[in-house]
Formats: sequence, structure tokens, C-alpha cells
Amino acid sequence: MNHFPIFMALDGRRVVLSGGGAAALAKLRLLLKTTARLTVVAPWAAPEIHRLAAAGKLTLILRPQEAGDALCAALFYAANENDAEDARVAALARRDGALVNIVDNLADSQFITPAIVDRDPVTVAIGTEGAAPVLARAIKADLEARLPATLGPLARIGKTFRKAVDVLPMGGKRRDFWSEFYFNTGPQAIAQNGETAVTPALESLLDDHIQTGAKRGRVDLVGAGPGDPELLTLKARRALDKADVVIHDRLVTPEILELARREAVIIDAGKEGFGSAMAQDDINGLIVAQAQKGLHVVRLKAGDPTIFGRLDEELDAITAAGLPYVIIPGITAASAAVAGIGQSLTKRQRNSSVRFLTGHDTRGFADHDWRALVRTGEVAAIYMGKKSARFIQGRLLMHGADPATPVTIIENVSRADQFTLATTLGDLEPTLRQADLGGPALTLFGLAPRAAVAAAQSLPLQEIAQ
Repeated sequence: MNHFPIFMALDGRRVVLSGGGAAALAKLRLLLKTTARLTVVAPWAAPEIHRLAAAGKLTLILRPQEAGDALCAALFYAANENDAEDARVAALARRDGALVNIVDNLADSQFITPAIVDRDPVTVAIGTEGAAPVLARAIKADLEARLPATLGPLARIGKTFRKAVDVLPMGGKRRDFWSEFYFNTGPQAIAQNGETAVTPALESLLDDHIQTGAKRGRVDLVGAGPGDPELLTLKARRALDKADVVIHDRLVTPEILELARREAVIIDAGKEGFGSAMAQDDINGLIVAQAQKGLHVVRLKAGDPTIFGRLDEELDAITAAGLPYVIIPGITAASAAVAGIGQSLTKRQRNSSVRFLTGHDTRGFADHDWRALVRTGEVAAIYMGKKSARFIQGRLLMHGADPATPVTIIENVSRADQFTLATTLGDLEPTLRQADLGGPALTLFGLAPRAAVAAAQSLPLQEIAQ
């Protein structure tokens, strides 16, 4: 981020603009929404600028800019539509101590003006670091359509009421009040009886919230998906928006954690197979303890919480404590993995079922019905199978599996650094060892990448592992 977004207080402060043509007018139409003192300096000016000056909206100085014209100015715009003149006046303004923007010249500007959605006092600023103005305008148009015109009046009225709401405890209680006002009570009041009905509705809503007892905590058990934040469900996204506390496992990506509410407490409860970990009982206790404080707890698990997520143990603790909960499923790694290699988990005339297996459990390497797996056409998604690859390979070969059966290992499923390793059952363990994968990986038994089946089986191991 080269440009840090801020909202600058301009009430009563000088803003100077050099130029009198179309570019200057475009900036003026935006600046006139503020309460700044506007000055335009230009040898000539469009009729509309003259009219604005005559109406007292700005001060117009009809001459080329000189040293001292931008003294005490907070901002300066060079909008002469002439590179040499803009460079000259920008240099003068910098010496006068003003922050300078040169229209359509990002490299020589000290600040940029974003695309703005105006629902005064609600203002949405959209910036692209000057890289894609067309994209910024498209986002602006989308937001203009989404944000109702009543948003501004509701925000203005709500602002006058903030002191009264201090009677409610900080945190979730106040957030619940304002959420109810902005998304339900306020819009309904203004739709039915206009702005005059909003304040009485606010007062009534506040009385209701004061009389309501202490907020009861709750737990959302949320699937974060395989890693790509775009694969997070809308329901999961809303839960993160409301969370007071987010307790996440090791595989939840930083990009997804970034989507949590800024005020939320983020707690890492990572567990790693055969490695250091927070004990499951401690995680259970942590979830319950946070929710018993009246907090909205999101237990965030990579993939889908119902698949090898130790969900039942956490649910037992939550229900024993008498806490309400919801389960929000996520996209499991197996679904994202097969999509990444252009395959499907089931296929007619190949397999009518698919097995989800774990490479290890609480006792060590996990045993399965190996005899059933070795039948021709069987497909299995093996979670946490990297460290147990040699064990799995041995068990399958022992029970008669064909060494040429395709096996695909997908590391960092769905992420930008996803890596696909295609091999066979016979070569599984040495291929994995040579590849030395460091990230989480899912193993697909019985499937090869669609576009690389022949290549994956013919390339030397050294090339496959690169």
C-alpha cells in the first residue's frame, strides 16, 4: 500500500485549485461537497466557475499562479491540463507547504483523490493506487446502487443519539443495538413515517435493550474452506463479521483471518498431527469459557468442521455448558483438490462411492478396510496422509493393490501456492520424500490430473518432484 487512506478534516481550511477548464470543474464538483474554503487560480475560467464565484461558493483569482497563492492551504490541485504548467504550479504549491495532487499524474502527486460514494455522513472511498480508475468507477457504481438513500439521514440521527447509548455496556450489547437500528428499526421507521419517526423509534429501541438481561454467549462452529478466501461461504463470512472471539486452527489462512471483525480477539488453537498442539480438552474449555462471558465465539476450522475436525468433542462441551450453537459447513479440501486437477470424486462406470480417510488418529497411523480399497476403480481422499504415506502404501500393496494405481498429492489446496504431485502407488513414498513438501497436503488415491495422466506416469521421478 503506497497510499494510506485517511479522511482529512477540511472544515474552514483552504483548498487551492489551479486551472479553469474541464479537469478543474470535475475536482470542484467533488470539493464543493466539503466545507473547505475553496480558491481557484487561473488566467481564465469556465462560465460555471464564474457562476460559483459569484454565488460565494469559491474565490476566483484570474491570473497565473504565483508564489504564496497556496500558503496555509491544506490541499492543492494542479488541473491546468498542461504538463509544463501543472509542474510549475505544483512546485510553487510545495514550497508554500501544501499537499499536492496533479490531475492524471500519479507519479508526481503527494496524494490521490479516491472514487467516492456519498451518503453524507456515510462516505465510502475507493482507491486502486491509480492502477485501475475504470475498476474504481465500476465499484462505485455498484455501491451506489446497493446503499439506500436513507443511509445518510439514519447516520446523522444516530450520531446525535450516541451519548444516550453509553448506558449500554461496551461491546456486543451496543453493537446489537446499532445493528438493530441501522438494519431494521431505523429503515422501517423512515419508510413508514419519514425522518421525524426515527428518534422516537430510537428511544423505544434503547428502552427495550436496557430492559433486556445480560447477553447470552453463543458459539458458531465455522468451516473456513481449504484456504482460498473466495471459497468462504457467505454464512461463514457473516459469522466472522459478528464475532467477538475467533478461535482458529493451524490451517486457517491469514487471508481468511483478515476478514474477521477488527475488534475481534483472535486466538490460535492450532493442532498438528504428531507435533506440538493445544490439547483438545483445553480447546473445549477455551470455547466454553469465552462464550460464558456473553461473547459471540467463532470456532474456525479449515475445510469443513464435520470432516476430521473433532467437532463432536467440542459440541459435547458446548451442549454440556448449555450454550447455543450453530454449525456452518465449509468446502472440504477433497472437493477443492479434485477441482484443481480437473477431476471429480465420483464417475459412472468408475466409482459410485468415495472414501474420506485420515492418515492418522489419536492412537497413531489409522487402519482402514484396505481390502475394499484395492478394488479396481476405487477412489479415496486421504487427509493428513503425508507423514503416514509409507504406512498407507505398505498396507495397500500388502492387500493386493496395483502398484500402477494413480495417486495425486495436492499441497496447499486452493491457495496461490498450490502444488500438484502426480505419481503412482508404487512410487508414492520415495516421490513424497524427494519432493519434501512443507505445507498441508491431501492425497487422492485412484485419481490423476486430467491433463497430465500420461505425462505423470512417464516422467522420471526427479522431474515429477520438481
